[in-house]
Amino acid sequence: MSEFSKGVDRRTVLGGLGALAVGGSGAFAAVPALPSAPVGINIIDVGGALALMQQAFDDYRSANPKLVSRITYVKAPAPELASKIKAQQDAGRADLDLVLTGSDGLAAGLEQNLWLKIFPDFAEKFPKIEENYEPAALNLHKVQGAGYGTVVNYYPSGPLLEYMPDRVKQVPTTAEELLAWAKANPNKFMYARPTNSGPGRTFMMGLPYILGDKDPQDPVNGWDKTWAYLQELGESIEYYPAGTGATMKEFGDGSRDIIISTTGWDINPRALGIVPKEAKIQTLKGFHWVSDAFFMCVPKGIPNDRLAVVLDIMAHVLTPKMQAYSYDEGYLYPGPAVKDVPLSLAPKRSQEVIAEFGRPEYAELIAKNPIELPLKPDKMVVAFRKWDELVGAKRKR
Repeated sequence: MSEFSKGVDRRTVLGGLGALAVGGSGAFAAVPALPSAPVGINIIDVGGALALMQQAFDDYRSANPKLVSRITYVKAPAPELASKIKAQQDAGRADLDLVLTGSDGLAAGLEQNLWLKIFPDFAEKFPKIEENYEPAALNLHKVQGAGYGTVVNYYPSGPLLEYMPDRVKQVPTTAEELLAWAKANPNKFMYARPTNSGPGRTFMMGLPYILGDKDPQDPVNGWDKTWAYLQELGESIEYYPAGTGATMKEFGDGSRDIIISTTGWDINPRALGIVPKEAKIQTLKGFHWVSDAFFMCVPKGIPNDRLAVVLDIMAHVLTPKMQAYSYDEGYLYPGPAVKDVPLSLAPKRSQEVIAEFGRPEYAELIAKNPIELPLKPDKMVVAFRKWDELVGAKRKR
């Protein structure tokens, strides 16, 4: 059991959406009472957040045997999430209590009205969260989460080019150079389908800034240059994998020489030996970070006894000690969504991985380049559809 978990009043540790919470009427829903007997909690992960946070959930279970009898973990691809939950809700079932998802699953669930509103309704469970979030994480929480998704992990993301220096002698430094390189080296560049890939969607959303498109937040009327560029680039891409892992594998085995990456996808596969340690990263002229996060969402319809525990769990995993687990092995570097979580607070293994596989240049890149919000959920859904129609349909997936 984590020593931090013993005797902690999670209502007072962190902080939650004070000003944001009271928006509108200023009224709060009643937070349901914690159950008198332990309940089972089912958590589904569609983005990889469990790699960072499962120990934090396990710590809660160990510290609260009178509240939780077990925590069951389920994993699924992000594109399957919304239909899975909607089918359960249509059948009057509530099999899943907490969803861990990236922006993609959050957006799909919002489109179908699947999520329970947490803020301002249950804001009293999260006092001072607004002042405790990292600034970019707070922006994601307010704009992307919109009261329905609570940021649990954050990173500036990308888009980054990752390349093997022994195979790429002239590294592209502009979008035009990347296009020329891809044409000169057909099938050697790759990225994954954006709807199920953090690097893929970050690349898609980062290009409007790099290309100087009319409105980077409007994929319908503001991305003329981006869609044209992606279509032309696609002529030199063999196929678009369904997920990022395939791009890393093919990059690691030498099938591809340049792929799209992010901070976490750069560090973690090298730490795991999937990608050679010698791989390098490069940004393109006009680069802006497009931030990303993992969110916690609660499906509508779960009974009050389980909802009470889920809310308590959510507050628990936003405490600094639990957030330190999110350094993990660099998977979502840096990872913590809240302030004052130094690497020294993380497990020894995390500290060792970041020391060996992290990149000193990341600190400067984060400090000196703008960090943009991703598309709002409704526009992200539209962008995914347009990519599928205009770009992905031209190649097998």
